[in-house]
Amino acid sequence: MVSNQITSLVALTIFLLASHAFVHEIDAAGECGKTPISAAAASLSPCAGAAKSLKAKVPPTCCSKVTALIKSSPNCLCAVMLSPIVKQAGINPAIAITIPKRCNIKNRPAGKKCGKLWIPAMAENNSKSNVMG
Repeated sequence: MVSNQITSLVALTIFLLASHAFVHEIDAAGECGKTPISAAAASLSPCAGAAKSLKAKVPPTCCSKVTALIKSSPNCLCAVMLSPIVKQAGINPAIAITIPKRCNIKNRPAGKKCGKLWIPAMAENNSKSNVMG
């Protein structure tokens, strides 16, 4: 199980780094400040397994990366979730958006909308974590 996660993380990291060469990045400040979305996505590679399955344990490294990203640039997490890079990596945004809650991040933007997704607010109610129609 651990080797599958490591293989997935390595593959995701390589893919994100390779795709960075093909994605045109704008130098202006955006949702992730001056950090390209592809670089922000690559920084979240420890979250790959947890972003594909609700049953997967969220690694502490993932939680610390997500916490730092929310603290420095809260809108960046949503921009990463909605980016083509995430879809190309096989990440399910409806599952990935639950990571801040699964990490018990206190200052997460709970109840906020991210595209068609809602960032889960309460542990008892997952109804808003699904894709809205």
